[in-house]
Amino acid sequence: MLQGEAKLIVVVLDGLRYDAARKYLGYMEHLVEQGEANCYRVQSQLPSLSRPLYEVLLTGTHVARNGITANHIARLSHEQSVFHLAREAGLRTAAAAYHWVSELYNSAPFNPVADRHQHDVSRLIQYGLFYFEDYYPDSHLFIDAEHLRSTYDPHFLYIHSMNIDDMGHKHGGESKEYAGSVRVVDGILATLVPAWRLQGYHVVVTSDHGMNAMGHHGGTEPEERNVPLYVFGELPSPSLMPDQTGAISQLHLAPLMCHYLGIKPSEAMLAWD
Repeated sequence: MLQGEAKLIVVVLDGLRYDAARKYLGYMEHLVEQGEANCYRVQSQLPSLSRPLYEVLLTGTHVARNGITANHIARLSHEQSVFHLAREAGLRTAAAAYHWVSELYNSAPFNPVADRHQHDVSRLIQYGLFYFEDYYPDSHLFIDAEHLRSTYDPHFLYIHSMNIDDMGHKHGGESKEYAGSVRVVDGILATLVPAWRLQGYHVVVTSDHGMNAMGHHGGTEPEERNVPLYVFGELPSPSLMPDQTGAISQLHLAPLMCHYLGIKPSEAMLAWD
């Protein structure tokens, strides 16, 4: 595939733990049953916190290198992200995401008036709709993303939802509220994923971190670190397959995105053949 032809949609369901995905994402699991998709277990990097893992997902670098060590570190990334690499390759970029993504790759600190709606081809994220409240409805967020996709035809569209994480913090990762929020997103994906695939998009669905029963994450518990990775078809390299523990390193996701976009990963990203 020639550079620039490929298009990729990455969906990050914040706070979605692996076992909850396998139990409650009925549509995505249907695709797995039918052999159209595969679901892998990913072990998140540490600390299993949101802002550090946004940087991990998009740069393929661990926190000791990138310096985004905690949620309160609000500054632009110092690394080469997938957004950087896509822009350098002349690809169009867009994101419907929590405002911390904007702070990492477009402008920090986030100004709700100036930065919520972003349309600037000189920026890393050229077209953006960024929200700043954890309870911003996922239904609205995915419609924001569809607006960006249909209006600007981005090669790389990053969609990041927060309701699962919000319900987990409020009620715990084993509550009916948490499970219900996962089921709501599954219904949204059941509507949008078939349309995306018909239009030729690569689609990746994953999470940053999980959630324990007490409504916490940031530590080393499997419930806090194990997250899903749904891809369509086989992974493109044998070296991406799960290790002896049955998990894929989260550091592999940024170069995987680059592969689907047909662009070269950065030198700092984990290499694989």
